[in-house]
Amino acid sequence: MSMAADGDAGAADTTRPDPSRPAFLELFFDLVYVFALASLAEVMADNLTWTGFAETLVLLLAFTLVWALTTWAADTVELSRPAVQVQVIGVAAASLLLAAVVPEAYDGRGLLFATTYLVIHLGSASYYLLLVRDATELRRAGRVFCWEAVAGIGWIGGALVDGPTRLPLWALAVAVEYTGAAFGWPVPRFGRSHAREWRMVGERVAERYRQFVIVALGVSILVTGTTFSLSEYTMGRGGALVVVFTIVVLMWRIYIYRAGELLTDAIARSTNPSLLTQSAAVTHLIMVAGIGGAAVTSHLVVVRPFGETPPSWAAVILGGPALFLVGRGVLDYTVFGRISRSRLAGLVLLAGVAPAASLLPPVMVALLAMTVLALIAVANLVSTRLHARTPMPPALGWPSPGRRGDPDQS
Repeated sequence: MSMAADGDAGAADTTRPDPSRPAFLELFFDLVYVFALASLAEVMADNLTWTGFAETLVLLLAFTLVWALTTWAADTVELSRPAVQVQVIGVAAASLLLAAVVPEAYDGRGLLFATTYLVIHLGSASYYLLLVRDATELRRAGRVFCWEAVAGIGWIGGALVDGPTRLPLWALAVAVEYTGAAFGWPVPRFGRSHAREWRMVGERVAERYRQFVIVALGVSILVTGTTFSLSEYTMGRGGALVVVFTIVVLMWRIYIYRAGELLTDAIARSTNPSLLTQSAAVTHLIMVAGIGGAAVTSHLVVVRPFGETPPSWAAVILGGPALFLVGRGVLDYTVFGRISRSRLAGLVLLAGVAPAASLLPPVMVALLAMTVLALIAVANLVSTRLHARTPMPPALGWPSPGRRGDPDQS
């Protein structure tokens, strides 16, 4: 009987959710963001202007904030509770509607987009106000509610006007939201939320960030394959398919090797793991935006690999990898306390290619971008064979000039 009891206890332990690992519900939630990022890439590919870039950026920031708040909240509530699962599935359903409305968000369906977006934030905050009992969590939900209510003025106001006024109002609303998040959503009498209050589990949140990057990479592959399948098969398009796919593969390699792999250890070593975890969200947002540029690149290069390369095309083809390297460089600093020289060299090389882009066909510009990423991947591989790779997360401030360690080890 004792052995049977021990066996039952072991069986119970195997079914108990591990708080350090993402729940299956979160992986299901991410499926919606495959569609969302694909919609954003398609919209941007159809409007390659500075206004189009700004419009897409505002929507990307909005979607990312929903994803981040849902991810962070998962560390403070028990996802196995049916009431919590209903809330997460509700956010997923509303996010699906947001993604479906993206193509017409700045046209006739702006009010539907803004209303749905606010329902997600205000509804989630209200739900947690009713669901949780901990005083700290109640104050945090209340602070988020107050800031989203203020930002809602800009969202609804922008949705009610037509023409170019909508973009600046929505941009202002997003700026309010991110300012509130950066300062802990300060509210009079309630103070502000501190990073440690979110009680984030470093391993779980780091894994969630990696999954968000994988979602973005998956979207790029999906868009590349779909674009190729809908186009007439030619040798030129086949070559463009290989080039764009290789860019995505190199982005994955550069991300994961080694800072992406060691992010969990860096959070564990940090003197302020909660703050480092939240700051890492910004670096991943920058990288996801760059990976999204690769998805837009596939829309352009696979359909028309040859001919003239307009400046807007060159900005996307070269700007996507450049933005990715900026985010990856900041991740270097987050994990190792300094920025790799290869990231800076890659940015210089991409900038050097830009003046000649108008003289080259799109597929050649993409090939040069791929070559730069390949050189960085090789530099990473060589440096890690020569130097140790120990996470050294920074303290407050920027890295000290006298910091020990190889600057290219990440």
